[in-house]
Amino acid sequence: VQLVESGGGLVQPGGSLRLSCAASGFTFSTYKQRWYRQAPGKERELVAAITTAGGSTNYADSVKGRFTISRDNAKNTVYLQMNSLKPEDTAVYFCNTRDWRGDYWGQGTQVTVSS
Repeated sequence: VQLVESGGGLVQPGGSLRLSCAASGFTFSTYKQRWYRQAPGKERELVAAITTAGGSTNYADSVKGRFTISRDNAKNTVYLQMNSLKPEDTAVYFCNTRDWRGDYWGQGTQVTVSS
């Protein structure tokens, strides 16, 4: 299983970023996908999740209405569109998938929201 995130960077408050996570080594379309984030000194938290066909999504309260998770099963990729970014969104963002053996994580991509 390999998960590779991209798309992070430095953005001003109110700006937007789109994160991508390219997956390989497993049957991507049959697994729920998630985005987590971890800010310095804080625990890793679930940001968003999406079911196998994308029919159902859920979000942390802190990002509802601003972030959108989506997936393209033909490309084995999950996305996180982040709008109206705030300084408190600054964190390393990780994509995650899970099977009967446990959790799998990417290396993370840094998102910094600052003026």
